[in-house]
Amino acid sequence: MHDDRLPVLLVILDGLGDRGCEELGGLTPCEAAATPHLDALVAAGVSGVHVPFGPGRATSSEHAHWSLFGLGEVPFPGRAAIEALGVGLQPPVGEPLFHLALRAGLPREGSLYLGARARPREDVASAAELFAALDGRTRNGVSFDILPLRTGEGVLVARGAGTRDVSDSDALFDHLHPWMRPRALPEASNLAAAQRFAATLEAWLLESRRVLLAHPVNAQRRAAGLPPLDVAVTKWASWLDPAMPSFQAANGLSGAAVTDTALYRGLARVLGMEMVDIPYQPADPAGDMRSRIAAAARLLDHHGFVHVHVKATDEAAHTKRPAFKRDVIEATDAGLAELLQLSSRAVVAVTGDHASPSIGSLLHSGDPTPFVVAAPGLRPDAVTSFGERSALAGEVGRLRAAEVLPYLLGLANRPFFLGHRPGATRTLALPDSPEPMPAD
Repeated sequence: MHDDRLPVLLVILDGLGDRGCEELGGLTPCEAAATPHLDALVAAGVSGVHVPFGPGRATSSEHAHWSLFGLGEVPFPGRAAIEALGVGLQPPVGEPLFHLALRAGLPREGSLYLGARARPREDVASAAELFAALDGRTRNGVSFDILPLRTGEGVLVARGAGTRDVSDSDALFDHLHPWMRPRALPEASNLAAAQRFAATLEAWLLESRRVLLAHPVNAQRRAAGLPPLDVAVTKWASWLDPAMPSFQAANGLSGAAVTDTALYRGLARVLGMEMVDIPYQPADPAGDMRSRIAAAARLLDHHGFVHVHVKATDEAAHTKRPAFKRDVIEATDAGLAELLQLSSRAVVAVTGDHASPSIGSLLHSGDPTPFVVAAPGLRPDAVTSFGERSALAGEVGRLRAAEVLPYLLGLANRPFFLGHRPGATRTLALPDSPEPMPAD
């Protein structure tokens, strides 16, 4: 019997899904876009929709990808740690980590709301000086150290806290919520430790506010008519577990990624995936996409799973210009010409990690995102165009994020055979390299 296992290529068009837009005649940007290459893949394969965590449940990109990568049952390490790895830092293992940012405070209705952020170029020196004033302070036996990420952003290391189980103080939706009080999470493994640390972090943040208010840099900013960066905010509680499995250990086959930003570089590094990083080219979505698919084609020769991430579609959605998102999808499709040919030697799937509505105020939504897969021997369904409504009629139906990789591995002739145990770990794929018996 010959080995007919296939590699898997998963292309994620970030924030692809959307809602019907009046200016596009009620169509979504994806439905309104001319996508001949994706349509050809649809005609050769089967379609469905991807709803990462169920209908209506909005998600971040990192949580969707963690589940898409087959790690849904493994505790997520946290985006602060992943971002740190993505910019080349080495954050400590086994210590709580948080994303830390400087913001302007806006008193309103008895609370403090969050205003301006540090400007990426103009505020490099001033933000660094403000962080230096906050770095290294100790409170209740917890030492708070800051690792720089980018202008006005860092990773806060809470050495000695022993837990990350506290809520965010950063109002992600700052048009709705004020600067928030960190609270112990009721699901914490050690609730008493989480309660102590929540109080310690609150005290550190309030003290940081006093330090920032009095700092000469902010006095200079006020004099210059600039908003003072006088609030420190935390989010994305993280913890790097030394026992966390790699992509191959969890799934049974080697993984690789074509990355474009710190988040995806960090995901590749934390999971031990080979990485080809291609700087994002926002002015040329077609050329950017072509270069990523070419890199992925090379990686497919040596890896069982290859992930390609594309940022352009999500960035277009956040402009809240549906026609612009449509145009970006069309340009991205122009760079996907090689996918149909690749589907003759690999399982090729395209979807989004979540929906990013290009209308209204939502950042992300739980709306369905088109999903298509083509592979050798796969019998096509009746769908012939790429888009949300046409995909709903496809054979695949609705897939959650955790179901995507097992489904693709089945099409790749790699399913883990229930009832057979080739090693101590239950992986998603039939493992490539089970431990052999000694020959003698």
